[in-house]
Amino acid sequence: MGRTKVGIIGCGNISGIYLKNLTQTFRNVELVACADMMRERAEAKASEHGIRAMSVEELLADPEISIVVNLTIPKAHASVTLQILNAGKHAYLEKPFAITREDGLAMLSKAREKGLRIGCAPDTFLGGGIQTVRKLLDDGWIGKPVGATAFMTCHGHESWHPDPEFYYEVGGGPMFDMGPYYLTALVNLLGPVASAAGHADITFPTRTITSEKKYGKIVEVEVPTHVTGLLRFAGGQSVTVMTTFDVWHSQLPRIELYGSEGTIIVPDPNSFGGPVLLRRMGQSDWSSIPLSHGHADNSRGIGVADMARGIAAGTPHRADMTLAYHVLDVMHAIHDGAREEKTVKLASTCARPEALPIVDLYKA
Repeated sequence: MGRTKVGIIGCGNISGIYLKNLTQTFRNVELVACADMMRERAEAKASEHGIRAMSVEELLADPEISIVVNLTIPKAHASVTLQILNAGKHAYLEKPFAITREDGLAMLSKAREKGLRIGCAPDTFLGGGIQTVRKLLDDGWIGKPVGATAFMTCHGHESWHPDPEFYYEVGGGPMFDMGPYYLTALVNLLGPVASAAGHADITFPTRTITSEKKYGKIVEVEVPTHVTGLLRFAGGQSVTVMTTFDVWHSQLPRIELYGSEGTIIVPDPNSFGGPVLLRRMGQSDWSSIPLSHGHADNSRGIGVADMARGIAAGTPHRADMTLAYHVLDVMHAIHDGAREEKTVKLASTCARPEALPIVDLYKA
Protein backbone atom coordinates (compact mmCIF):
# COMPACT_ATOMS: atom_id res chain seq x y z
CA MET A 1 0.00 0.00 0.00
CA GLY A 2 1.39 3.43 -0.95
CA ARG A 3 2.08 6.23 1.45
CA THR A 4 -0.64 8.86 1.93
CA LYS A 5 0.48 12.22 0.55
CA VAL A 6 0.21 15.16 2.92
CA GLY A 7 0.53 18.96 2.65
CA ILE A 8 0.90 21.60 5.35
CA ILE A 9 -0.70 25.06 5.48
CA GLY A 10 1.01 27.36 7.97
CA CYS A 11 4.79 27.46 8.44
CA GLY A 12 5.00 29.21 11.81
CA ASN A 13 6.52 28.23 15.15
CA ILE A 14 4.88 24.79 15.53
CA SER A 15 5.50 23.67 11.93
CA GLY A 16 9.11 22.60 12.46
CA ILE A 17 8.34 19.41 14.37
CA TYR A 18 5.54 18.45 11.96
CA LEU A 19 7.82 19.00 8.97
CA LYS A 20 10.54 16.90 10.58
CA ASN A 21 8.31 14.04 11.68
CA LEU A 22 6.13 13.88 8.57
CA THR A 23 9.22 13.67 6.36
CA GLN A 24 11.27 11.31 8.55
CA THR A 25 9.33 9.44 11.23
CA PHE A 26 6.13 7.83 9.95
CA ARG A 27 6.22 5.14 7.29
CA ASN A 28 2.64 5.45 6.03
CA VAL A 29 2.63 9.17 5.15
CA GLU A 30 4.67 11.32 2.77
CA LEU A 31 4.83 15.10 3.22
CA VAL A 32 5.13 16.62 -0.25
CA ALA A 33 4.40 20.35 0.08
CA CYS A 34 3.89 23.30 2.38
CA ALA A 35 2.21 26.70 2.02
CA ASP A 36 2.05 29.94 3.97
CA MET A 37 0.60 33.41 3.47
CA MET A 38 4.24 34.55 3.56
CA ARG A 39 5.63 32.76 0.52
CA GLU A 40 9.24 33.20 1.63
CA ARG A 41 8.53 31.37 4.87
CA ALA A 42 7.10 28.39 2.98
CA GLU A 43 10.07 28.41 0.62
CA ALA A 44 12.53 28.37 3.52
CA LYS A 45 10.78 25.41 5.16
CA ALA A 46 10.44 23.57 1.84
CA SER A 47 14.13 23.98 1.11
CA GLU A 48 15.07 22.75 4.58
CA HIS A 49 12.96 19.59 4.33
CA GLY A 50 13.21 18.72 0.65
CA ILE A 51 9.57 19.35 -0.25
CA ARG A 52 7.73 21.80 -2.53
CA ALA A 53 6.62 25.32 -1.57
CA MET A 54 3.19 26.26 -2.89
CA SER A 55 0.53 28.89 -2.50
CA VAL A 56 -2.48 27.81 -0.44
CA GLU A 57 -4.54 27.66 -3.63
CA GLU A 58 -1.97 25.49 -5.39
CA LEU A 59 -1.74 23.10 -2.47
CA LEU A 60 -5.51 22.70 -2.19
CA ALA A 61 -5.75 22.06 -5.94
CA ASP A 62 -3.02 19.41 -6.01
CA PRO A 63 -4.75 16.09 -6.79
CA GLU A 64 -1.99 14.02 -5.15
CA ILE A 65 -2.48 15.47 -1.68
CA SER A 66 -5.08 13.61 0.41
CA ILE A 67 -4.58 15.14 3.87
CA VAL A 68 -3.88 18.82 4.57
CA VAL A 69 -2.43 19.72 7.97
CA ASN A 70 -3.72 23.10 9.15
CA LEU A 71 -1.10 24.83 11.34
CA THR A 72 -2.54 28.34 11.14
CA ILE A 73 -3.33 30.48 14.19
CA PRO A 74 -6.40 29.48 16.24
CA LYS A 75 -8.60 32.25 14.79
CA ALA A 76 -8.08 30.79 11.30
CA HIS A 77 -8.60 27.13 12.22
CA ALA A 78 -12.25 26.97 11.20
CA SER A 79 -12.04 29.01 7.98
CA VAL A 80 -8.95 27.20 6.70
CA THR A 81 -10.35 23.78 7.63
CA LEU A 82 -13.55 24.57 5.72
CA GLN A 83 -11.40 25.55 2.71
CA ILE A 84 -9.61 22.21 2.95
CA LEU A 85 -12.87 20.26 3.13
CA ASN A 86 -14.39 22.23 0.25
CA ALA A 87 -11.34 21.30 -1.81
CA GLY A 88 -12.23 17.63 -1.25
CA LYS A 89 -9.38 16.83 1.14
CA HIS A 90 -9.20 15.45 4.64
CA ALA A 91 -8.08 17.97 7.27
CA TYR A 92 -5.89 17.63 10.34
CA LEU A 93 -5.43 20.73 12.46
CA GLU A 94 -3.61 21.99 15.49
CA LYS A 95 -5.56 22.58 18.67
CA PRO A 96 -7.98 24.05 19.53
CA PHE A 97 -10.51 22.58 17.11
CA ALA A 98 -12.14 26.00 16.70
CA ILE A 99 -12.73 29.18 18.69
CA THR A 100 -16.53 28.91 18.95
CA ARG A 101 -18.88 25.99 19.22
CA GLU A 102 -20.71 27.32 16.15
CA ASP A 103 -17.54 27.13 14.04
CA GLY A 104 -16.83 23.66 15.37
CA LEU A 105 -20.30 22.43 14.48
CA ALA A 106 -19.96 23.93 10.99
CA MET A 107 -16.74 21.95 10.53
CA LEU A 108 -18.40 18.71 11.68
CA SER A 109 -21.34 19.32 9.36
CA LYS A 110 -19.14 20.06 6.34
CA ALA A 111 -16.97 16.98 6.92
CA ARG A 112 -20.03 14.75 7.12
CA GLU A 113 -21.58 16.40 4.06
CA LYS A 114 -18.40 15.81 2.04
CA GLY A 115 -17.71 12.32 3.39
CA LEU A 116 -14.32 13.52 4.66
CA ARG A 117 -12.42 13.27 7.91
CA ILE A 118 -11.07 15.82 10.34
CA GLY A 119 -8.32 15.00 12.79
CA CYS A 120 -7.09 17.36 15.48
CA ALA A 121 -4.21 17.78 17.88
CA PRO A 122 -3.22 17.12 20.50
CA ASP A 123 -1.96 13.67 19.60
CA THR A 124 0.29 13.50 22.66
CA PHE A 125 -2.16 11.01 24.18
CA LEU A 126 -0.92 8.53 21.56
CA GLY A 127 2.61 8.75 22.97
CA GLY A 128 4.28 6.06 25.05
CA GLY A 129 3.65 7.81 28.37
CA ILE A 130 -0.13 8.16 28.32
CA GLN A 131 -0.67 4.93 26.38
CA THR A 132 1.23 3.14 29.18
CA VAL A 133 -1.13 4.74 31.70
CA ARG A 134 -4.08 3.68 29.55
CA LYS A 135 -2.85 0.07 29.58
CA LEU A 136 -2.37 0.10 33.37
CA LEU A 137 -5.87 1.49 33.78
CA ASP A 138 -7.48 -0.93 31.32
CA ASP A 139 -5.65 -3.88 32.90
CA GLY A 140 -7.08 -2.99 36.33
CA TRP A 141 -3.95 -1.94 38.20
CA ILE A 142 -5.77 0.75 40.22
CA GLY A 143 -9.21 -0.84 40.20
CA LYS A 144 -12.23 1.27 39.36
CA PRO A 145 -11.38 4.89 38.40
CA VAL A 146 -12.65 7.27 41.08
CA GLY A 147 -11.39 10.69 39.96
CA ALA A 148 -8.40 12.78 38.95
CA THR A 149 -6.68 16.12 39.30
CA ALA A 150 -4.96 18.02 36.48
CA PHE A 151 -2.81 21.15 36.79
CA MET A 152 -1.12 23.32 34.16
CA THR A 153 0.74 26.16 35.86
CA CYS A 154 3.04 28.75 34.32
CA HIS A 155 3.34 32.52 33.97
CA GLY A 156 2.53 32.81 30.27
CA HIS A 157 4.59 32.94 27.11
CA GLU A 158 5.60 36.57 26.67
CA SER A 159 9.13 35.93 27.98
CA TRP A 160 10.08 33.46 25.23
CA HIS A 161 7.55 33.29 22.37
CA PRO A 162 8.36 35.55 19.39
CA ASP A 163 4.68 36.43 18.81
CA PRO A 164 2.84 35.87 22.11
CA GLU A 165 -0.08 38.27 21.60
CA PHE A 166 -2.59 35.60 20.52
CA TYR A 167 -2.23 33.79 23.86
CA TYR A 168 -4.06 36.74 25.46
CA GLU A 169 -6.65 37.32 22.72
CA VAL A 170 -10.02 35.65 22.21
CA GLY A 171 -9.27 32.02 21.41
CA GLY A 172 -6.21 32.08 23.63
CA GLY A 173 -5.78 31.88 27.39
CA PRO A 174 -4.50 28.90 29.34
CA MET A 175 -7.60 26.76 28.93
CA PHE A 176 -7.77 27.06 25.14
CA ASP A 177 -3.99 26.92 24.76
CA MET A 178 -3.09 24.08 27.14
CA GLY A 179 -6.47 22.68 28.20
CA PRO A 180 -6.75 20.50 25.08
CA TYR A 181 -3.68 18.48 26.17
CA TYR A 182 -5.08 17.82 29.62
CA LEU A 183 -8.71 17.30 28.64
CA THR A 184 -7.86 15.04 25.70
CA ALA A 185 -5.66 12.91 27.95
CA LEU A 186 -8.45 12.67 30.52
CA VAL A 187 -11.10 11.72 27.94
CA ASN A 188 -8.72 9.10 26.57
CA LEU A 189 -8.38 7.67 30.08
CA LEU A 190 -11.89 8.12 31.49
CA GLY A 191 -14.26 8.71 28.56
CA PRO A 192 -16.46 11.75 27.86
CA VAL A 193 -17.49 14.54 30.24
CA ALA A 194 -21.12 14.93 31.32
CA SER A 195 -21.08 18.32 33.07
CA ALA A 196 -18.75 21.17 34.03
CA ALA A 197 -18.54 24.13 36.39
CA GLY A 198 -15.77 26.65 36.79
CA HIS A 199 -14.16 29.86 37.97
CA ALA A 200 -12.14 32.15 35.68
CA ASP A 201 -10.20 35.35 36.33
CA ILE A 202 -7.85 37.85 34.69
CA THR A 203 -5.17 38.48 37.33
CA PHE A 204 -2.95 40.77 35.24
CA PRO A 205 -4.87 43.08 32.84
CA THR A 206 -1.77 43.72 30.70
CA ARG A 207 1.36 41.75 29.78
CA THR A 208 4.75 43.11 28.75
CA ILE A 209 6.59 41.14 26.07
CA THR A 210 10.22 40.50 27.05
CA SER A 211 11.20 38.15 24.20
CA GLU A 212 13.64 39.74 21.78
CA LYS A 213 11.51 40.32 18.70
CA LYS A 214 8.88 42.55 20.36
CA TYR A 215 10.60 43.48 23.63
CA GLY A 216 8.67 46.07 25.62
CA LYS A 217 5.35 45.81 23.77
CA ILE A 218 2.30 45.98 26.07
CA VAL A 219 -0.46 43.44 25.42
CA GLU A 220 -4.03 43.92 26.64
CA VAL A 221 -5.40 40.69 28.14
CA GLU A 222 -8.82 39.80 26.67
CA VAL A 223 -9.41 36.34 28.15
CA PRO A 224 -9.31 34.69 31.60
CA THR A 225 -5.78 33.64 32.53
CA HIS A 226 -6.53 31.64 35.69
CA VAL A 227 -9.22 29.01 35.05
CA THR A 228 -10.39 26.24 37.38
CA GLY A 229 -12.91 23.63 36.30
CA LEU A 230 -14.82 20.89 38.10
CA LEU A 231 -15.84 18.11 35.75
CA ARG A 232 -18.24 15.20 36.20
CA PHE A 233 -17.45 12.46 33.71
CA ALA A 234 -20.13 10.24 32.21
CA GLY A 235 -18.55 7.31 34.06
CA GLY A 236 -19.19 9.09 37.38
CA GLN A 237 -15.66 10.36 38.11
CA SER A 238 -15.13 13.84 39.55
CA VAL A 239 -12.09 15.70 38.17
CA THR A 240 -10.53 19.06 39.08
CA VAL A 241 -8.67 20.90 36.29
CA MET A 242 -6.66 24.11 36.71
CA THR A 243 -4.95 25.96 33.86
CA THR A 244 -3.17 29.24 34.55
CA PHE A 245 -0.81 31.83 33.11
CA ASP A 246 -0.79 33.62 36.48
CA VAL A 247 1.44 31.37 38.62
CA TRP A 248 5.16 32.04 38.99
CA HIS A 249 6.20 28.75 40.62
CA SER A 250 4.55 25.44 41.50
CA GLN A 251 5.31 21.84 42.52
CA LEU A 252 1.89 20.49 41.60
CA PRO A 253 1.70 17.26 39.59
CA ARG A 254 0.52 17.38 35.98
CA ILE A 255 -2.21 14.72 36.31
CA GLU A 256 -2.96 12.23 39.06
CA LEU A 257 -5.44 9.44 38.41
CA TYR A 258 -7.19 7.89 41.43
CA GLY A 259 -8.70 4.42 41.56
CA SER A 260 -10.35 2.17 44.12
CA GLU A 261 -7.07 0.22 44.48
CA GLY A 262 -4.34 2.77 43.85
CA THR A 263 -3.04 5.89 42.13
CA ILE A 264 -1.17 6.61 38.90
CA ILE A 265 0.87 9.75 38.34
CA VAL A 266 0.36 10.55 34.66
CA PRO A 267 3.20 12.21 32.71
CA ASP A 268 2.96 15.71 31.26
CA PRO A 269 0.20 15.52 28.61
CA ASN A 270 2.12 18.08 26.52
CA SER A 271 4.83 15.44 26.05
CA PHE A 272 4.87 11.96 24.57
CA GLY A 273 7.00 10.14 27.15
CA GLY A 274 7.15 9.38 30.87
CA PRO A 275 7.71 9.02 33.72
CA VAL A 276 4.75 6.91 34.83
CA LEU A 277 4.47 6.23 38.57
CA LEU A 278 2.16 3.68 40.21
CA ARG A 279 1.31 3.11 43.87
CA ARG A 280 -1.22 0.46 44.77
CA MET A 281 -3.11 0.19 48.05
CA GLY A 282 -0.89 -1.16 50.83
CA GLN A 283 2.36 -0.21 49.10
CA SER A 284 4.79 2.05 50.96
CA ASP A 285 6.30 3.78 47.93
CA TRP A 286 5.86 4.59 44.25
CA SER A 287 7.00 2.25 41.46
CA SER A 288 8.37 3.62 38.20
CA ILE A 289 6.68 1.77 35.35
CA PRO A 290 8.63 1.09 32.13
CA LEU A 291 6.79 2.40 29.08
CA SER A 292 4.83 -0.29 27.28
CA HIS A 293 4.50 1.74 24.07
CA GLY A 294 6.80 3.57 21.72
CA HIS A 295 6.76 7.18 20.50
CA ALA A 296 8.08 8.57 23.77
CA ASP A 297 10.03 11.32 21.98
CA ASN A 298 8.39 14.35 20.36
CA SER A 299 6.10 12.54 17.90
CA ARG A 300 3.75 15.34 16.85
CA GLY A 301 2.14 14.15 13.67
CA ILE A 302 1.37 10.63 14.90
CA GLY A 303 -2.28 11.69 14.81
CA VAL A 304 -1.87 12.39 11.07
CA ALA A 305 -0.30 8.95 10.58
CA ASP A 306 -3.12 7.32 12.56
CA MET A 307 -5.72 9.18 10.48
CA ALA A 308 -4.03 8.03 7.26
CA ARG A 309 -4.16 4.45 8.57
CA GLY A 310 -7.85 4.82 9.40
CA ILE A 311 -8.67 6.26 5.98
CA ALA A 312 -6.81 3.43 4.21
CA ALA A 313 -8.42 0.74 6.37
CA GLY A 314 -11.89 2.28 6.59
CA THR A 315 -11.70 2.26 10.40
CA PRO A 316 -11.89 5.11 12.95
CA HIS A 317 -8.83 7.21 13.75
CA ARG A 318 -8.14 8.20 17.32
CA ALA A 319 -7.60 11.98 17.32
CA ASP A 320 -10.90 12.47 15.55
CA MET A 321 -13.26 15.39 15.15
CA THR A 322 -15.88 14.24 17.68
CA LEU A 323 -13.20 13.99 20.38
CA ALA A 324 -11.78 17.40 19.42
CA TYR A 325 -15.22 19.04 19.35
CA HIS A 326 -16.11 17.49 22.72
CA VAL A 327 -12.94 18.95 24.24
CA LEU A 328 -13.84 22.36 22.74
CA ASP A 329 -17.32 22.04 24.24
CA VAL A 330 -15.86 21.17 27.65
CA MET A 331 -13.59 24.23 27.60
CA HIS A 332 -16.51 26.49 26.75
CA ALA A 333 -18.63 24.82 29.43
CA ILE A 334 -16.00 25.62 32.08
CA HIS A 335 -15.94 29.26 30.98
CA ASP A 336 -19.75 29.37 30.72
CA GLY A 337 -20.06 27.87 34.19
CA ALA A 338 -17.67 30.49 35.57
CA ARG A 339 -19.48 33.40 33.90
CA GLU A 340 -22.97 32.17 34.77
CA GLU A 341 -22.10 30.66 38.16
CA LYS A 342 -23.75 27.34 37.40
CA THR A 343 -23.06 23.76 36.36
CA VAL A 344 -23.33 23.28 32.60
CA LYS A 345 -24.54 20.00 31.13
CA LEU A 346 -22.51 19.03 28.07
CA ALA A 347 -24.48 18.87 24.82
CA SER A 348 -21.74 16.89 23.09
CA THR A 349 -20.16 13.52 23.72
CA CYS A 350 -17.65 11.24 21.99
CA ALA A 351 -16.35 7.72 22.04
CA ARG A 352 -13.35 6.96 24.24
CA PRO A 353 -10.51 6.52 21.73
CA GLU A 354 -9.34 2.96 21.17
CA ALA A 355 -6.03 2.20 22.88
CA LEU A 356 -3.00 1.79 20.65
CA PRO A 357 -1.58 -1.72 20.34
CA ILE A 358 1.86 -2.28 21.83
CA VAL A 359 3.26 -3.10 18.40
CA ASP A 360 4.41 0.07 16.61
CA LEU A 361 2.17 0.77 13.63
CA TYR A 362 3.93 3.85 12.31
CA LYS A 363 7.66 4.09 12.95
CA ALA A 364 9.67 4.35 9.74
